[in-house]
Amino acid sequence: MLKVLLAEDDQTMATLLKTLLKMEGYQVSALDVDSDIAQAVIAAKPDILVMDVHLLNSNGMDELAKLRALPGGKSVRVLMTSGLDFKDQCLKLGANGFLQKPFMPDDLIHSLREISK
Repeated sequence: MLKVLLAEDDQTMATLLKTLLKMEGYQVSALDVDSDIAQAVIAAKPDILVMDVHLLNSNGMDELAKLRALPGGKSVRVLMTSGLDFKDQCLKLGANGFLQKPFMPDDLIHSLREISK
């Protein structure tokens, strides 16, 4: 069972994602996005991190860059999400994939399967 960690500040979206991913057989937990996200990801050791670009008090792209700079941070597969098209910037910073919101549940599952190969 793959372990997915969510970095999403919209509680409704986080709850929906948790429910969907659990139904698909993933082990899911959500981060406190007010914490040090990069350090929390390293401590949690997820298989995949799903992170929004626009977080309440931080920028997901900055957090991605911090994560990639930490020991062990390059091995975490990261799927970035945003309502705006930041695909090129996210991939350049080291994301394994990008999904533009709003997305369909099937698109999320497909993306997770692709980056977990």
